[in-house]
Amino acid sequence: MTTTLITGANRSLGLETTRRLIEAGHTVYAGMRDPDTGDAARDLGAHVVALDVTDQASVDAAIAALPELDVLVNNAGILGTVLTTDGLDADEMRTVLETNVVGLVRVTQAALPLLERSANPVIVNVASGVGSPRLLSTPGTDEHPVPAIPYAASKAAVIALTVQYAKNLPGMRVNASDPGYTATDFNGHSGHQTTTEGTDATVALATIGQDGPTGEFHNRHGRIEY
Repeated sequence: MTTTLITGANRSLGLETTRRLIEAGHTVYAGMRDPDTGDAARDLGAHVVALDVTDQASVDAAIAALPELDVLVNNAGILGTVLTTDGLDADEMRTVLETNVVGLVRVTQAALPLLERSANPVIVNVASGVGSPRLLSTPGTDEHPVPAIPYAASKAAVIALTVQYAKNLPGMRVNASDPGYTATDFNGHSGHQTTTEGTDATVALATIGQDGPTGEFHNRHGRIEY
């Protein structure tokens, strides 16, 4: 049985990833800041664990509660409350980076000892095409009109972290997924993809074998060039 931890698993993409990986036969631990919001995950058969990626003690307690770990899906992330240069300051940037980047590192580092015991350790970092300078600067892409500064910077960092973790951990498969423009609370459900389509890449990367890719960035159609 494959044991999987998903952060930010109480709703939207995290909850759908939980559903699909349970359907694929994984034992899923659904991490979320407030376990009281986890009824939907429990109904799917997930084990709900309190996990706030911005709190080291919370992360350590969540990891300690796991009997083993084969797959880590770093899904937790925030958009932030200030998107453009209007009102943007260092505190706002720090808040977004603390969850989306530092939080990812905090969870990954805590999980590594368990992952190293797995016969097929896998890490999937949920990034975004908004983290790709190429897509952000190409007219006609979904990413080009997006003004968000902190969020884009954080997801660019997630992509770079993925590459560097993959190089440092050759025995693991470490990849980043791009959900694409998916209808979620993030965008007022304006996206043109369903949450199932938005989790295609994450689920595919979470179920790869030892011969699978590593250090790559994928959307539901395949590999994305950075």
